[in-house]
Amino acid sequence: MRLGILFSGGKDSTLALHMVTKKETTVCLITVASRNKESFMFHTPNIDMAALQAQALELPLICMQTEGKKEEELVELECAIAEAKNRFDIQGIVTGAVESVYQTSRVQRICNKLNLELVNPLWKHDQKALLEKLLIKKFQIIISGVFAYPLNETWLGRQIDADTIAQLLELQRKYGVSPSGEGGEIETTVLDAPLFKQRIEIIDTKTEWQGSSGVYIIKTARLIPKPIIGI
Repeated sequence: MRLGILFSGGKDSTLALHMVTKKETTVCLITVASRNKESFMFHTPNIDMAALQAQALELPLICMQTEGKKEEELVELECAIAEAKNRFDIQGIVTGAVESVYQTSRVQRICNKLNLELVNPLWKHDQKALLEKLLIKKFQIIISGVFAYPLNETWLGRQIDADTIAQLLELQRKYGVSPSGEGGEIETTVLDAPLFKQRIEIIDTKTEWQGSSGVYIIKTARLIPKPIIGI
Protein backbone atom coordinates (compact mmCIF):
# COMPACT_ATOMS: atom_id res chain seq x y z
CA MET A 1 0.00 0.00 0.00
CA ARG A 2 1.24 3.49 -0.87
CA LEU A 3 1.14 5.73 2.18
CA GLY A 4 1.47 9.40 3.05
CA ILE A 5 2.71 10.30 6.55
CA LEU A 6 1.20 13.09 8.61
CA PHE A 7 4.55 14.43 9.69
CA SER A 8 5.37 16.95 12.41
CA GLY A 9 9.05 16.18 12.77
CA GLY A 10 8.43 14.98 16.32
CA LYS A 11 9.21 11.56 17.75
CA ASP A 12 5.79 9.95 17.26
CA SER A 13 5.23 10.73 13.60
CA THR A 14 8.85 9.82 12.84
CA LEU A 15 8.57 6.50 14.70
CA ALA A 16 5.27 5.76 12.93
CA LEU A 17 7.03 6.37 9.60
CA HIS A 18 9.77 3.91 10.51
CA MET A 19 7.31 1.26 11.64
CA VAL A 20 5.12 1.28 8.54
CA THR A 21 8.07 1.46 6.16
CA LYS A 22 8.95 -2.11 7.13
CA LYS A 23 5.85 -3.45 5.37
CA GLU A 24 4.43 -0.69 3.18
CA THR A 25 5.65 1.94 0.72
CA THR A 26 5.88 5.47 2.10
CA VAL A 27 5.88 7.99 -0.72
CA CYS A 28 5.47 11.42 0.87
CA LEU A 29 5.33 13.47 4.05
CA ILE A 30 2.41 15.78 4.80
CA THR A 31 2.91 18.71 7.18
CA VAL A 32 0.42 21.35 8.25
CA ALA A 33 2.13 24.41 9.74
CA SER A 34 -0.14 26.31 12.10
CA ARG A 35 0.27 30.01 12.80
CA ASN A 36 -1.65 29.39 16.02
CA LYS A 37 0.87 28.08 18.54
CA GLU A 38 -2.02 26.58 20.55
CA SER A 39 -3.47 24.55 17.71
CA PHE A 40 -5.73 21.69 18.79
CA MET A 41 -4.58 19.49 15.91
CA PHE A 42 -0.99 20.27 15.03
CA HIS A 43 2.47 20.21 16.56
CA THR A 44 4.02 23.69 16.29
CA PRO A 45 7.54 23.98 17.87
CA ASN A 46 10.16 23.81 15.09
CA ILE A 47 7.59 22.74 12.53
CA ASP A 48 9.76 24.44 9.89
CA MET A 49 12.37 21.73 10.50
CA ALA A 50 10.10 19.34 8.57
CA ALA A 51 11.64 20.58 5.31
CA LEU A 52 15.15 19.68 6.48
CA GLN A 53 13.94 16.36 7.87
CA ALA A 54 12.27 15.58 4.53
CA GLN A 55 15.61 16.16 2.83
CA ALA A 56 17.30 13.85 5.35
CA LEU A 57 14.68 11.18 4.62
CA GLU A 58 14.81 11.83 0.86
CA LEU A 59 11.03 12.01 0.71
CA PRO A 60 8.90 14.71 -0.94
CA LEU A 61 7.08 17.04 1.45
CA ILE A 62 3.66 18.59 1.04
CA CYS A 63 3.40 21.55 3.42
CA MET A 64 0.20 23.50 3.98
CA GLN A 65 -0.19 26.65 6.09
CA THR A 66 -3.16 27.19 8.42
CA GLU A 67 -4.30 29.91 10.77
CA GLY A 68 -4.94 27.10 13.25
CA LYS A 69 -8.49 27.98 14.22
CA LYS A 70 -10.24 25.09 15.95
CA GLU A 71 -12.06 22.83 13.47
CA GLU A 72 -11.42 25.28 10.62
CA GLU A 73 -7.81 24.05 10.47
CA LEU A 74 -9.17 20.71 9.26
CA VAL A 75 -9.89 22.33 5.88
CA GLU A 76 -6.18 22.81 5.25
CA LEU A 77 -5.45 19.29 6.48
CA GLU A 78 -7.97 17.86 4.02
CA CYS A 79 -6.49 19.94 1.20
CA ALA A 80 -2.99 18.67 2.00
CA ILE A 81 -4.12 15.04 2.10
CA ALA A 82 -6.10 15.45 -1.12
CA GLU A 83 -3.01 16.93 -2.80
CA ALA A 84 -0.95 13.94 -1.63
CA LYS A 85 -3.54 11.58 -3.10
CA ASN A 86 -3.56 13.40 -6.42
CA ARG A 87 0.21 13.82 -6.75
CA PHE A 88 1.45 10.54 -5.30
CA ASP A 89 -1.50 8.17 -5.68
CA ILE A 90 -1.53 7.32 -1.97
CA GLN A 91 -3.95 4.74 -0.64
CA GLY A 92 -3.65 5.52 3.05
CA ILE A 93 -2.58 8.03 5.68
CA VAL A 94 -0.30 7.29 8.64
CA THR A 95 -0.43 9.18 11.94
CA GLY A 96 1.70 9.02 15.06
CA ALA A 97 -1.32 9.12 17.35
CA VAL A 98 -0.99 7.16 20.58
CA GLU A 99 -4.08 8.14 22.55
CA SER A 100 -5.60 11.31 21.08
CA VAL A 101 -9.18 10.49 20.10
CA TYR A 102 -9.75 14.14 19.16
CA GLN A 103 -7.06 14.11 16.47
CA THR A 104 -7.59 10.55 15.28
CA SER A 105 -11.35 10.89 14.84
CA ARG A 106 -10.92 13.96 12.68
CA VAL A 107 -8.25 12.41 10.48
CA GLN A 108 -10.47 9.32 10.13
CA ARG A 109 -13.33 11.53 8.94
CA ILE A 110 -11.13 13.06 6.25
CA CYS A 111 -9.83 9.65 5.17
CA ASN A 112 -13.39 8.34 4.87
CA LYS A 113 -14.29 11.31 2.68
CA LEU A 114 -11.25 10.80 0.42
CA ASN A 115 -11.54 6.99 0.36
CA LEU A 116 -8.21 6.46 2.11
CA GLU A 117 -7.21 3.97 4.79
CA LEU A 118 -6.07 5.33 8.17
CA VAL A 119 -3.03 3.63 9.71
CA ASN A 120 -2.13 4.30 13.37
CA PRO A 121 0.86 2.03 14.16
CA LEU A 122 1.42 3.49 17.66
CA TRP A 123 -2.22 3.45 18.75
CA LYS A 124 -2.65 2.42 22.41
CA HIS A 125 0.93 1.16 22.69
CA ASP A 126 2.53 1.41 26.12
CA GLN A 127 4.18 4.83 26.34
CA LYS A 128 7.22 3.58 28.24
CA ALA A 129 7.78 0.87 25.64
CA LEU A 130 7.56 3.42 22.81
CA LEU A 131 10.13 5.68 24.45
CA GLU A 132 12.46 2.74 25.00
CA LYS A 133 12.04 1.70 21.35
CA LEU A 134 13.32 5.13 20.33
CA LEU A 135 16.48 4.55 22.37
CA ILE A 136 16.99 1.05 21.02
CA LYS A 137 16.64 2.30 17.44
CA LYS A 138 19.08 5.17 18.20
CA PHE A 139 16.77 8.06 17.44
CA GLN A 140 18.26 11.41 18.40
CA ILE A 141 15.48 13.57 19.80
CA ILE A 142 15.32 16.81 21.74
CA ILE A 143 12.50 18.31 23.78
CA SER A 144 11.38 21.42 21.91
CA GLY A 145 8.43 22.47 24.06
CA VAL A 146 7.10 21.98 27.59
CA PHE A 147 3.57 22.92 28.58
CA ALA A 148 2.72 21.41 31.96
CA TYR A 149 3.75 21.60 35.62
CA PRO A 150 6.25 20.58 36.98
CA LEU A 151 8.21 20.71 33.71
CA ASN A 152 10.34 23.85 33.62
CA GLU A 153 12.83 25.70 31.43
CA THR A 154 15.62 23.22 32.20
CA TRP A 155 13.81 20.60 30.09
CA LEU A 156 14.03 22.65 26.91
CA GLY A 157 16.61 21.34 24.46
CA ARG A 158 17.19 18.23 26.55
CA GLN A 159 17.94 15.06 24.63
CA ILE A 160 15.64 12.12 25.25
CA ASP A 161 17.87 9.47 26.77
CA ALA A 162 17.50 6.83 29.48
CA ASP A 163 17.76 9.40 32.30
CA THR A 164 15.16 11.66 30.69
CA ILE A 165 12.75 8.76 30.24
CA ALA A 166 13.20 7.72 33.87
CA GLN A 167 12.41 11.26 35.02
CA LEU A 168 9.33 11.45 32.80
CA LEU A 169 8.06 8.16 34.21
CA GLU A 170 8.58 9.49 37.74
CA LEU A 171 6.58 12.61 36.84
CA GLN A 172 3.86 10.34 35.53
CA ARG A 173 3.74 8.55 38.88
CA LYS A 174 3.72 11.75 40.94
CA TYR A 175 1.74 14.18 38.79
CA GLY A 176 0.02 12.18 36.06
CA VAL A 177 2.21 13.64 33.30
CA SER A 178 2.02 11.65 30.09
CA PRO A 179 5.62 10.49 29.50
CA SER A 180 5.19 10.62 25.74
CA GLY A 181 3.43 13.99 25.86
CA GLU A 182 0.04 12.72 24.73
CA GLY A 183 -1.63 15.31 26.92
CA GLY A 184 0.34 18.09 25.26
CA GLU A 185 2.89 18.20 28.07
CA ILE A 186 5.93 18.03 25.78
CA GLU A 187 6.79 18.42 22.12
CA THR A 188 9.88 17.02 20.45
CA THR A 189 12.08 17.44 17.39
CA VAL A 190 13.95 14.54 15.75
CA LEU A 191 17.52 15.24 14.66
CA ASP A 192 18.44 11.74 13.52
CA ALA A 193 16.73 8.39 12.98
CA PRO A 194 17.49 5.10 11.22
CA LEU A 195 15.89 6.16 7.92
CA PHE A 196 17.63 9.54 7.84
CA LYS A 197 20.32 9.56 5.15
CA GLN A 198 21.91 12.56 6.87
CA ARG A 199 21.50 13.96 10.36
CA ILE A 200 20.58 17.45 11.50
CA GLU A 201 23.17 19.59 13.24
CA ILE A 202 21.83 22.51 15.25
CA ILE A 203 23.80 25.73 14.74
CA ASP A 204 21.82 28.40 16.58
CA THR A 205 18.87 28.34 18.98
CA LYS A 206 16.86 30.48 21.33
CA THR A 207 14.59 29.70 24.25
CA GLU A 208 11.27 31.43 24.85
CA TRP A 209 9.67 31.01 28.28
CA GLN A 210 6.40 32.52 29.41
CA GLY A 211 4.63 31.72 32.66
CA SER A 212 4.71 27.94 33.01
CA SER A 213 5.55 26.92 29.45
CA GLY A 214 8.16 27.49 26.80
CA VAL A 215 9.74 26.44 23.55
CA TYR A 216 13.24 25.68 22.31
CA ILE A 217 13.49 27.23 18.87
CA ILE A 218 16.01 26.02 16.31
CA LYS A 219 16.99 29.21 14.47
CA THR A 220 19.61 27.66 12.20
CA ALA A 221 20.43 24.05 11.35
CA ARG A 222 22.02 22.05 8.57
CA LEU A 223 22.35 18.49 7.31
CA ILE A 224 25.66 16.74 7.87
CA PRO A 225 26.89 13.21 7.06
CA LYS A 226 26.10 10.46 9.52
CA PRO A 227 29.06 8.78 11.18
CA ILE A 228 30.14 5.52 9.56
CA ILE A 229 29.68 2.72 12.05
CA GLY A 230 32.81 0.69 12.65
CA ILE A 231 35.27 3.33 11.45
